[in-house]
Amino acid sequence: MTRTLILMRHGKSAYPPGIDDHERPLAPRGRREAALAGDWLRATQPPISAVRCSTATRTRETLAATAITAPVEFDAGIYEAQPDYLVELVQLTDPALSTLLVIGHAPGMPWAAWDLAADHDTDDAQQLGRKFPTSALAVLRFDRPWDRVAPGTGDLAFHIPR
Repeated sequence: MTRTLILMRHGKSAYPPGIDDHERPLAPRGRREAALAGDWLRATQPPISAVRCSTATRTRETLAATAITAPVEFDAGIYEAQPDYLVELVQLTDPALSTLLVIGHAPGMPWAAWDLAADHDTDDAQQLGRKFPTSALAVLRFDRPWDRVAPGTGDLAFHIPR
């Protein structure tokens, strides 16, 4: 079975005065683009089996805006995650699941996507390497079980919903 991992950066956030970074909400543009990302996911990707989402307000609001209805686990470790944390999270995914959506932050999302991609010379990889904007989606396909996902083993597609 092919496994599909979708790494999504949260939508564009607002910067209200006096609000801690973890609690920043989405800006209107962030809600709109996250909704477009959800539309794109439903139209082009296999059904999402499960979601792992940072506990930050902007990631929770991003998930809500996508209208993805798969089972969700909120993970505080995604908030400031390094790529190795994200790869381990993927490796611990239930083997019965085929498609996992992880919603988090930069720089963890782009670094993990880059690390997992097998080919850095594709147009999608080059675009990801230049910039991983808010609401962007790195889709990685693996021909192996989740527990054998490792750097350099995924086929990458990259999408920016605008």
